[in-house]
Amino acid sequence: MTDDTALLDLIAAGRQGVLATLKRDGRPQLSTVTHHLDRPDRLRVSITDTRAKTKNMRRDPRVSYHVASPNGWSYAVAEGRAVLSPVAESVDDAAVEALVDLYRTVAGEHPDWTEFREAMVKDRRLLLTVEIDRVYGLVR
Repeated sequence: MTDDTALLDLIAAGRQGVLATLKRDGRPQLSTVTHHLDRPDRLRVSITDTRAKTKNMRRDPRVSYHVASPNGWSYAVAEGRAVLSPVAESVDDAAVEALVDLYRTVAGEHPDWTEFREAMVKDRRLLLTVEIDRVYGLVR
């Protein structure tokens, strides 16, 4: 059995993974997304309001998140509950501030914060926070 620290390290080292949400009929809906693990119990992702995954999480907040190692032999899955911020409505609202914070954490300073903020509103972005309950997987 792989310990939680090794699994969380694998998630933290990755940039992308597969988010699984539940469709209305119970089957999984899978989306490749970019993530940031900023605490052992919290994963953050910038998402858009109009996507199926967002609608699914509003209906049922249970999610799973899969990250594989570059060679594909190791993997980690984080299970938890989705918490969705409000949708970005204006360039200075709390949703945009949360998205700015995520961007800064992941990539540093943006070359044009005004453009970034306007894009968050135009794209109807919001912040997904996954409150992690459990991790499992295999690290080789």
